[in-house]
Amino acid sequence: MERIAVLVDVQNIYYTTRQAFARQFDYRIFWDTVTSKRTVVAANAYAIEPNSGKQAGFQQILAEIGFNVKRKPYIQRHDGSAKGDWDVGITLDMVELAEQVDRIVLASGDGDFNLALQRVNQRFQIATEVYGVKDLTAESLIEAAETFVPITDRYLI
Repeated sequence: MERIAVLVDVQNIYYTTRQAFARQFDYRIFWDTVTSKRTVVAANAYAIEPNSGKQAGFQQILAEIGFNVKRKPYIQRHDGSAKGDWDVGITLDMVELAEQVDRIVLASGDGDFNLALQRVNQRFQIATEVYGVKDLTAESLIEAAETFVPITDRYLI
């Protein structure tokens, strides 16, 4: 069976599905789809430290589904801007896991990942699969992926 690493940019998926559909992403359907007839080597959901019981409950559900939930603090800067993305962490995990898998499955629309996908494909000859909201996914990411799967009603609650 094909060995996969599943990497989910939780913040990106939350905001893009909310903006495009005013609905939430169904992580159970996503899990069932991407893991069917595949061996999961790693499954990481990259999130922000919960600041409410609702967020903590959501992250617990992700863990129950099968994700290793990686958390980092949300940083509010003095100038009013904020930082809470996982781009570097996701990229590092992608490269580290590439030698152990046949395919990287990434759920994100962030174009910053296009170079990482290209690199793991070139260096490790592994397949790449991206799930994202079509209209809110960077064209460069879509082009870098071997397979792009648009998030549609099928993946929404």
